[in-house]
Amino acid sequence: MGKQSYVLALDQGTTSSRSILFNDQGIPVSIGQKEFRQIYPKPGWVEHDPEDIWQSQWQSIQQCLSQVDIEIKDIKAIGITNQRETTVVWDKRSGNSIYNAIVWQCRRTAEVCDQLREQGYVDLFQEKTGLVIDAYFSGTKVSWILDNVDGARQLAQDGYLAFGTIDSWLIYKLSGGKSHLTDYSNASRTLLYNIHSLKWDDELLDLLRVPISMCPQVVDSSGIATYCDPSWLGEPIPIAGIAGDQQAALFGQGCWEPGMAKNTYGTGSFLLVNTGSEVISSKNGLVTTIAWAIDGKVSYALEGSIFVTGAVVQWLRDELQLIQNAEQTQEIAQSVPDNGGVYIVPAFVGLGAPYWDSYARGTIVGLTRGSNRAHIVRAALESIAYQSRDVVKAMKKDYKGEIVDILRVDGGAISNSFVAQFQADLLGCVVERPQVTETTAMGAAFLAGLATGVWDGFEPLAKAWKRDALFYPSMDEQNRQLLYQGWKKAVQRSKDWIEHS
Repeated sequence: MGKQSYVLALDQGTTSSRSILFNDQGIPVSIGQKEFRQIYPKPGWVEHDPEDIWQSQWQSIQQCLSQVDIEIKDIKAIGITNQRETTVVWDKRSGNSIYNAIVWQCRRTAEVCDQLREQGYVDLFQEKTGLVIDAYFSGTKVSWILDNVDGARQLAQDGYLAFGTIDSWLIYKLSGGKSHLTDYSNASRTLLYNIHSLKWDDELLDLLRVPISMCPQVVDSSGIATYCDPSWLGEPIPIAGIAGDQQAALFGQGCWEPGMAKNTYGTGSFLLVNTGSEVISSKNGLVTTIAWAIDGKVSYALEGSIFVTGAVVQWLRDELQLIQNAEQTQEIAQSVPDNGGVYIVPAFVGLGAPYWDSYARGTIVGLTRGSNRAHIVRAALESIAYQSRDVVKAMKKDYKGEIVDILRVDGGAISNSFVAQFQADLLGCVVERPQVTETTAMGAAFLAGLATGVWDGFEPLAKAWKRDALFYPSMDEQNRQLLYQGWKKAVQRSKDWIEHS
């Protein structure tokens, strides 16, 4: 046997930065992780310090590599996957950001989005970008920074400022300030990129008042994009895989054929179905997105973005203090036969797909004198599955192709077998959980390793993907419908809660 090759995957998430080293069998051999600060300047506003993001990522790389005895030159590629839509603007001369990163969860531009909708731009943005006008995406965040940081707009017009999502920021840092790049999947999340012509769109840039000189060059998701500056690791390792976290998870889950679908249960949940070369415009509250580009060939996906799923469990622990850790929730939920009529709609930052209501807020409904802690814990876990059912329902209406009747799942919340089983019951389809649940990092590693010959095509990648468990639906249709009707009523109570002008 020859010497082993490795791929280093950088997984820059919303609450922590992680680095995972995969061997050439696709097995993670070491992991580094570093949490970083969450900044909440006002209700509904969420920021990160870009320097915290970079430092935590660099520390996680060092931690990951300190656990293994390998030569740096055996790392054949770096793959990057990232929290999407989170927006950084930096000065090209100093390399310093001019404001904190505005996070995907941040709602500060909701009113700007209202104005754009009122001015009749909904169809224009959807036709060109595949997205809905929402504060979630990057475009209005860039515009806000230019409007609210002294002198920023002038600096941008003079060509001194760079805009990027987190992948761009990490690549800029790793390349020693030489490269300002993003990939097709991340570009497609900005509200500024035309997913048909595959170009930054002049009309949209004008509408949001973002100079094109700020935008990164767009490259394939799999392909040598640039090199890590040797000052970091001692070798110029190629950065050869780049994808937004959900597209990376779709790739890492082996959903390479049209009709294959996956759901990632993290802070929020993101359900994607691969639609191949077909660009499907959603009529049911989903977004159309670029999945990845390999050898210049672009694949598309339909996506439903749910803002709060795993975060509802953190809320039970940190704010309500009903649990001490996430592991307890399975046993507590199973200690009652059902939800006792209690529903939780975790619309803490509004509702994402398919509702897109920035003004919704979280609700607990159906409480009686007999409702107890276990009912509330169970209702919180069930809300994760109900929200996914909303999205699957919309997907089946939009996608006329055959959606494979197996849903591949990953992420922290789905390691809870109660959630996995309830999801299968509620959807009436098989839920398949892989052995390696680090599918986001795995996707970034696969994309990078494909480009650098670590894996020669898709066949060895398919061998690296292994199943952990299958969950079969066991609920009858009548019960399924009754539970879901209760959920729909609860959602109506949470909608349009906040007063807005």
